[in-house]
Amino acid sequence: MTPALVLIQLLNGLQFGVTLFLFTAGLTLVLGIMNFMNLAHASLYMIGAYFAVALTNWSGSFVLGALLALPAVFVTAALVEYIVLRKFYQRHHLDQVLVTFGLIMFFNEAVRILWGTAGLYVTVPPFLAGSITLGVGMLYPVYRLVIIAAGVVVAVGLYVVIRYTRVGMFIRAGADKPEMVEAVGVDIRWLFRGVVAVGGMLAAFAGAMTGPLFSVESGMGDSILILALVVIVIGGIGSIRGSFIAALIVGVVDSLGRSFLPQFFAAFLSRPVADALGPATGSMLIYLLMMVILLVKPEGLFAAKTR
Repeated sequence: MTPALVLIQLLNGLQFGVTLFLFTAGLTLVLGIMNFMNLAHASLYMIGAYFAVALTNWSGSFVLGALLALPAVFVTAALVEYIVLRKFYQRHHLDQVLVTFGLIMFFNEAVRILWGTAGLYVTVPPFLAGSITLGVGMLYPVYRLVIIAAGVVVAVGLYVVIRYTRVGMFIRAGADKPEMVEAVGVDIRWLFRGVVAVGGMLAAFAGAMTGPLFSVESGMGDSILILALVVIVIGGIGSIRGSFIAALIVGVVDSLGRSFLPQFFAAFLSRPVADALGPATGSMLIYLLMMVILLVKPEGLFAAKTR
């Protein structure tokens, strides 16, 4: 274990945490403001990745393909909200989970029909394909640094919008007193539809950015959905700031745990046992972390005041 390796894994953890936040931000808004459990958010992440690949192949530009994927998913999310989700706002959370889980299966099968069962790949743009020197003999991919920077910019922008703008004021008011928001002339249905659509667009941005790093395939959003729920619980339901900090913590803990726990166990166990126990324990770390935080602060690190 060298300082350079630790730094690289820290950066990998930050990159994963930022991606996790981009996915989680929309889910945080929908759950915290609308009190709606939208598991279909994972499908919007997947659809964003597929749209980005398809539009990149069509346009010949990854940047253009990723940018065009965002409004496409915005419209898709708005249609899903109008056709299905709005009918379940006043229903029990179990009903919401069941219907949005059904949407996950629907979209998973839809992308298999449209794009096949094999994974799709897209290459990093040439101007982002290199590496940058961070230290003596240590290189780090430029594209991963771009993901970190883009995620931070989005996080700051989203916080400013929610906290300091008139639209953000209506969104925050809609969480506590939706009838008062309607009383001042705002159609709460369109406000909620916009929240779902913008949240879906953020998830699509995360999917588009991870396309060059991983295989784009059906069901790719299912695993990150579990981690997103952990992030929401740790950060505090409805808190954008909490989601950002919790996502970074989860990303770093997951990256460091998976990388260095096998070496830790190898110090006092046989190598085969350490190789088997290390990754398994590493995947459990974030859940152990969630348990400890909930024991200390059951409402999460930064609980938002919502209805």
